Amino acid sequence: MEMAGKTAIVTGAATGIGAAIARAFDAKGARVAILDIDADRAAATAATLANRAISGAIDVRDRASVERAVPAAIEALGGLDVFCANAGVSTMKKAIDLTDEDWDFNFDVNARGVFLTNQAAVRHFLAAGKKGVIVNTASLAGKVGAPLLAHYSASKFAVLGWTQALAREMAPHGIRVNAVCPGFVRTSMQDREIVWEAELRGMTPEAVFNEYVSLTPLGRIEEPEDVADVVTFLASDAARFMTGQGVNVTGGVRMD
Repeated sequence: MEMAGKTAIVTGAATGIGAAIARAFDAKGARVAILDIDADRAAATAATLANRAISGAIDVRDRASVERAVPAAIEALGGLDVFCANAGVSTMKKAIDLTDEDWDFNFDVNARGVFLTNQAAVRHFLAAGKKGVIVNTASLAGKVGAPLLAHYSASKFAVLGWTQALAREMAPHGIRVNAVCPGFVRTSMQDREIVWEAELRGMTPEAVFNEYVSLTPLGRIEEPEDVADVVTFLASDAARFMTGQGVNVTGGVRMD
Protein backbone atom coordinates (compact mmCIF):
# COMPACT_ATOMS: atom_id res chain seq x y z
CA MET A 1 0.00 0.00 0.00
CA GLU A 2 2.89 2.34 -0.79
CA MET A 3 0.53 4.91 -2.34
CA ALA A 4 -1.86 5.12 0.60
CA GLY A 5 -3.07 8.68 0.98
CA LYS A 6 -2.15 9.57 -2.60
CA THR A 7 -4.62 10.66 -5.26
CA ALA A 8 -4.61 9.95 -8.99
CA ILE A 9 -6.64 10.90 -12.03
CA VAL A 10 -6.72 8.54 -15.02
CA THR A 11 -8.36 9.50 -18.31
CA GLY A 12 -9.82 6.93 -20.66
CA ALA A 13 -10.11 4.69 -17.62
CA ALA A 14 -13.52 3.09 -18.10
CA THR A 15 -12.01 0.10 -19.91
CA GLY A 16 -8.76 -1.39 -21.19
CA ILE A 17 -5.37 -0.07 -20.14
CA GLY A 18 -6.90 2.88 -18.30
CA ALA A 19 -9.10 0.66 -16.15
CA ALA A 20 -6.08 -1.52 -15.35
CA ILE A 21 -4.11 1.57 -14.32
CA ALA A 22 -6.96 2.68 -12.07
CA ARG A 23 -7.13 -0.79 -10.47
CA ALA A 24 -3.36 -0.81 -9.92
CA PHE A 25 -3.41 2.57 -8.16
CA ASP A 26 -6.38 1.46 -6.09
CA ALA A 27 -4.61 -1.75 -5.09
CA LYS A 28 -1.65 0.32 -3.86
CA GLY A 29 -3.89 2.42 -1.67
CA ALA A 30 -4.42 5.52 -3.81
CA ARG A 31 -7.79 7.17 -4.27
CA VAL A 32 -8.59 7.35 -7.98
CA ALA A 33 -10.74 9.51 -10.25
CA ILE A 34 -11.80 7.69 -13.40
CA LEU A 35 -12.52 10.14 -16.20
CA ASP A 36 -13.88 8.95 -19.54
CA ILE A 37 -16.07 10.09 -22.39
CA ASP A 38 -18.38 7.20 -21.42
CA ALA A 39 -19.59 8.39 -18.04
CA ASP A 40 -21.73 5.30 -17.35
CA ARG A 41 -18.85 2.88 -17.91
CA ALA A 42 -16.55 5.11 -15.87
CA ALA A 43 -19.00 4.96 -12.96
CA ALA A 44 -19.29 1.18 -13.27
CA THR A 45 -15.51 0.78 -13.17
CA ALA A 46 -15.18 3.15 -10.22
CA ALA A 47 -17.76 1.08 -8.33
CA THR A 48 -15.44 -1.95 -8.48
CA LEU A 49 -12.58 -0.19 -6.67
CA ALA A 50 -12.01 -0.27 -2.94
CA ASN A 51 -10.76 3.18 -1.98
CA ARG A 52 -13.76 5.44 -2.59
CA ALA A 53 -12.99 5.95 -6.27
CA ILE A 54 -14.91 8.64 -8.09
CA SER A 55 -15.79 9.04 -11.75
CA GLY A 56 -16.73 11.72 -14.22
CA ALA A 57 -17.25 12.55 -17.86
CA ILE A 58 -14.51 14.16 -19.95
CA ASP A 59 -13.95 14.83 -23.62
CA VAL A 60 -10.19 15.28 -23.79
CA ARG A 61 -10.51 16.95 -27.20
CA ASP A 62 -12.44 19.86 -25.75
CA ARG A 63 -10.76 22.51 -23.59
CA ALA A 64 -13.99 23.47 -21.83
CA SER A 65 -14.65 19.86 -20.89
CA VAL A 66 -11.10 19.37 -19.62
CA GLU A 67 -11.09 22.62 -17.66
CA ARG A 68 -14.36 21.58 -16.05
CA ALA A 69 -13.66 17.89 -15.39
CA VAL A 70 -10.08 17.99 -14.09
CA PRO A 71 -10.58 20.68 -11.40
CA ALA A 72 -13.84 19.01 -10.34
CA ALA A 73 -12.05 15.69 -9.93
CA ILE A 74 -9.22 17.33 -7.98
CA GLU A 75 -11.73 18.98 -5.66
CA ALA A 76 -13.60 15.71 -5.13
CA LEU A 77 -10.34 13.86 -4.40
CA GLY A 78 -9.11 16.59 -2.09
CA GLY A 79 -5.95 17.17 -4.13
CA LEU A 80 -3.86 15.56 -6.83
CA ASP A 81 -0.58 13.66 -6.76
CA VAL A 82 -0.56 11.77 -10.08
CA PHE A 83 -2.17 12.49 -13.43
CA CYS A 84 -2.33 9.78 -16.11
CA ALA A 85 -3.30 10.92 -19.60
CA ASN A 86 -4.34 7.59 -21.04
CA ALA A 87 -7.32 8.34 -23.30
CA GLY A 88 -6.60 7.25 -26.87
CA VAL A 89 -8.11 6.07 -30.13
CA SER A 90 -6.99 4.39 -33.31
CA THR A 91 -8.17 3.79 -36.84
CA MET A 92 -6.38 1.86 -39.55
CA LYS A 93 -5.89 2.60 -43.26
CA LYS A 94 -3.16 2.75 -45.83
CA ALA A 95 -1.43 6.13 -45.64
CA ILE A 96 -2.53 7.13 -49.15
CA ASP A 97 -6.17 6.46 -48.26
CA LEU A 98 -6.26 8.52 -45.06
CA THR A 99 -8.80 11.31 -44.91
CA ASP A 100 -8.58 14.60 -43.06
CA GLU A 101 -11.16 13.17 -40.66
CA ASP A 102 -8.99 10.12 -39.93
CA TRP A 103 -5.99 12.34 -39.21
CA ASP A 104 -7.89 14.84 -37.08
CA PHE A 105 -9.68 12.18 -35.02
CA ASN A 106 -6.40 10.51 -33.98
CA PHE A 107 -4.59 13.78 -33.32
CA ASP A 108 -7.51 15.38 -31.47
CA VAL A 109 -7.71 12.56 -28.92
CA ASN A 110 -4.17 11.22 -28.77
CA ALA A 111 -2.12 14.42 -29.02
CA ARG A 112 -4.43 17.35 -28.26
CA GLY A 113 -6.00 15.36 -25.42
CA VAL A 114 -2.60 14.86 -23.79
CA PHE A 115 -1.75 18.53 -24.27
CA LEU A 116 -4.99 19.83 -22.74
CA THR A 117 -5.10 17.43 -19.78
CA ASN A 118 -1.40 17.74 -18.96
CA GLN A 119 -1.76 21.50 -19.03
CA ALA A 120 -4.65 21.35 -16.56
CA ALA A 121 -2.68 19.06 -14.23
CA VAL A 122 0.48 21.16 -14.38
CA ARG A 123 -1.41 24.35 -13.63
CA HIS A 124 -2.79 22.72 -10.50
CA PHE A 125 0.62 21.42 -9.41
CA LEU A 126 2.22 24.83 -9.88
CA ALA A 127 -0.57 26.69 -8.08
CA ALA A 128 -0.41 24.22 -5.19
CA GLY A 129 3.40 24.26 -5.08
CA LYS A 130 3.30 20.50 -5.43
CA LYS A 131 5.86 18.09 -6.90
CA GLY A 132 3.33 16.09 -8.88
CA VAL A 133 3.75 13.32 -11.42
CA ILE A 134 2.37 12.95 -14.93
CA VAL A 135 2.39 9.71 -16.91
CA ASN A 136 1.22 9.77 -20.53
CA THR A 137 0.24 6.75 -22.58
CA ALA A 138 2.15 6.76 -25.86
CA SER A 139 2.79 3.59 -27.89
CA LEU A 140 5.30 1.31 -29.55
CA ALA A 141 4.00 3.11 -32.65
CA GLY A 142 5.40 6.32 -31.13
CA LYS A 143 8.90 4.84 -31.32
CA VAL A 144 8.74 3.30 -34.81
CA GLY A 145 6.34 4.10 -37.64
CA ALA A 146 3.65 1.44 -37.93
CA PRO A 147 2.34 0.48 -41.37
CA LEU A 148 -1.41 1.09 -41.73
CA LEU A 149 -1.21 3.33 -38.64
CA ALA A 150 0.73 6.30 -40.03
CA HIS A 151 -1.66 8.86 -38.54
CA TYR A 152 -1.79 7.05 -35.21
CA SER A 153 2.00 6.74 -35.15
CA ALA A 154 2.38 10.45 -35.87
CA SER A 155 0.05 11.30 -33.00
CA LYS A 156 1.97 9.10 -30.59
CA PHE A 157 5.35 10.51 -31.72
CA ALA A 158 3.80 13.86 -30.81
CA VAL A 159 3.00 12.56 -27.32
CA LEU A 160 6.64 11.61 -26.77
CA GLY A 161 7.92 14.97 -28.04
CA TRP A 162 5.50 16.80 -25.78
CA THR A 163 6.43 14.59 -22.81
CA GLN A 164 10.14 15.33 -23.21
CA ALA A 165 9.66 19.07 -23.64
CA LEU A 166 7.24 19.37 -20.72
CA ALA A 167 9.57 17.31 -18.54
CA ARG A 168 12.40 19.77 -19.18
CA GLU A 169 10.21 22.77 -18.39
CA MET A 170 8.78 21.27 -15.23
CA ALA A 171 11.96 19.73 -13.80
CA PRO A 172 12.93 22.92 -11.90
CA HIS A 173 9.55 22.70 -10.15
CA GLY A 174 10.06 19.05 -9.16
CA ILE A 175 7.26 17.88 -11.44
CA ARG A 176 8.13 14.66 -13.27
CA VAL A 177 6.66 13.80 -16.68
CA ASN A 178 7.10 10.39 -18.29
CA ALA A 179 5.33 8.18 -20.81
CA VAL A 180 4.77 4.48 -21.35
CA CYS A 181 4.94 2.88 -24.78
CA PRO A 182 2.85 -0.31 -24.83
CA GLY A 183 3.13 -2.90 -27.60
CA PHE A 184 0.49 -5.42 -28.67
CA VAL A 185 -1.96 -5.16 -25.76
CA ARG A 186 -5.04 -7.35 -25.36
CA THR A 187 -7.83 -4.74 -25.36
CA SER A 188 -11.01 -4.03 -27.30
CA MET A 189 -8.95 -1.58 -29.37
CA GLN A 190 -6.58 -4.36 -30.35
CA ASP A 191 -9.51 -6.63 -31.18
CA ARG A 192 -10.73 -4.05 -33.69
CA GLU A 193 -7.27 -3.47 -35.09
CA ILE A 194 -6.72 -7.17 -35.71
CA VAL A 195 -9.87 -7.33 -37.82
CA TRP A 196 -8.95 -4.16 -39.72
CA GLU A 197 -5.40 -5.34 -40.37
CA ALA A 198 -6.58 -8.75 -41.52
CA GLU A 199 -8.89 -7.13 -44.07
CA LEU A 200 -6.23 -4.71 -45.32
CA ARG A 201 -3.57 -7.41 -45.65
CA GLY A 202 -5.75 -10.23 -46.92
CA MET A 203 -5.13 -12.41 -43.87
CA THR A 204 -7.25 -14.02 -41.19
CA PRO A 205 -7.53 -12.34 -37.80
CA GLU A 206 -5.96 -15.45 -36.27
CA ALA A 207 -2.90 -15.06 -38.51
CA VAL A 208 -2.53 -11.41 -37.50
CA PHE A 209 -2.79 -12.29 -33.81
CA ASN A 210 -0.20 -15.05 -34.19
CA GLU A 211 2.11 -12.61 -35.96
CA TYR A 212 1.86 -10.23 -33.01
CA VAL A 213 2.88 -13.05 -30.69
CA SER A 214 5.76 -14.09 -32.97
CA LEU A 215 7.07 -10.50 -32.98
CA THR A 216 7.15 -10.44 -29.16
CA PRO A 217 10.32 -12.02 -27.72
CA LEU A 218 8.62 -12.79 -24.40
CA GLY A 219 6.22 -14.94 -26.38
CA ARG A 220 2.74 -13.73 -25.48
CA ILE A 221 0.31 -10.92 -26.03
CA GLU A 222 0.67 -8.08 -23.55
CA GLU A 223 -2.00 -7.63 -20.90
CA PRO A 224 -3.26 -4.23 -19.66
CA GLU A 225 -1.85 -5.05 -16.22
CA ASP A 226 1.65 -5.26 -17.71
CA VAL A 227 1.34 -1.58 -18.60
CA ALA A 228 -0.41 -0.58 -15.39
CA ASP A 229 2.37 -1.91 -13.18
CA VAL A 230 4.93 0.22 -15.04
CA VAL A 231 2.69 3.28 -14.73
CA THR A 232 2.43 2.86 -10.95
CA PHE A 233 6.20 2.44 -10.78
CA LEU A 234 6.73 5.69 -12.70
CA ALA A 235 4.28 7.41 -10.37
CA SER A 236 6.06 6.15 -7.26
CA ASP A 237 9.05 7.44 -5.33
CA ALA A 238 11.01 4.48 -6.72
CA ALA A 239 11.13 6.42 -10.01
CA ARG A 240 12.00 9.72 -8.34
CA PHE A 241 14.98 10.36 -10.65
CA MET A 242 13.18 9.54 -13.90
CA THR A 243 11.66 12.21 -16.10
CA GLY A 244 11.22 12.77 -19.82
CA GLN A 245 11.27 9.04 -20.56
CA GLY A 246 9.22 7.02 -23.03
CA VAL A 247 9.41 3.62 -21.36
CA ASN A 248 8.94 0.62 -23.63
CA VAL A 249 6.50 -1.95 -22.26
CA THR A 250 6.47 -4.27 -25.25
CA GLY A 251 7.76 -7.68 -24.20
CA GLY A 252 10.91 -6.95 -26.16
CA VAL A 253 9.37 -5.87 -29.47
CA ARG A 254 11.30 -2.63 -29.07
CA MET A 255 14.57 -2.64 -27.13
CA ASP A 256 15.92 0.90 -27.46
